[in-house]
Amino acid sequence: MSSPIVIDPLDFARNAEVLRGKIAVSDFERLRDYLADDHGELQYSVRGGSGANTGPSLQIRVQGPINLRCQRCLGRMGNMLDLHTDLLLARDKSELARFDADASVDCILATPELDIIALVEDEIILSLPPSPRHGEGECAIDKRESGNMYMLKGRSPFSALAALKKLH
Repeated sequence: MSSPIVIDPLDFARNAEVLRGKIAVSDFERLRDYLADDHGELQYSVRGGSGANTGPSLQIRVQGPINLRCQRCLGRMGNMLDLHTDLLLARDKSELARFDADASVDCILATPELDIIALVEDEIILSLPPSPRHGEGECAIDKRESGNMYMLKGRSPFSALAALKKLH
């Protein structure tokens, strides 16, 4: 597990600071529950900024391969993560409530000590599909079903076993 990277988000945004790095997928404890395995690493960047109308914000970018679990066949399913999220920083709970009223705005409370790695993990989890599945014809279940075409052609996959049984 990598050590946390803690920032003051309002100061980070005010100074337009940038953090970049790589982190192993295995270092994301909560994310591992959503994945088929924890191989690989992800690149991330967090950029602070402030718009005239929007106020302080963080721009989060995450890229890299992860392996999801197909919910049909339970097999591994490669997924290239390319996440771009802009988060407004609310200074207090009332500002957070005001921002939350607008569904088009993503906002977090700017706590004095914000763990960047935990924030990146949260954004990855929120970006995952609720029920990942292979594409049409790519799923192991589809391949098994197409393998059962023997039955449709009048030839049972057990006919070879029946022939062996007669020999003994």
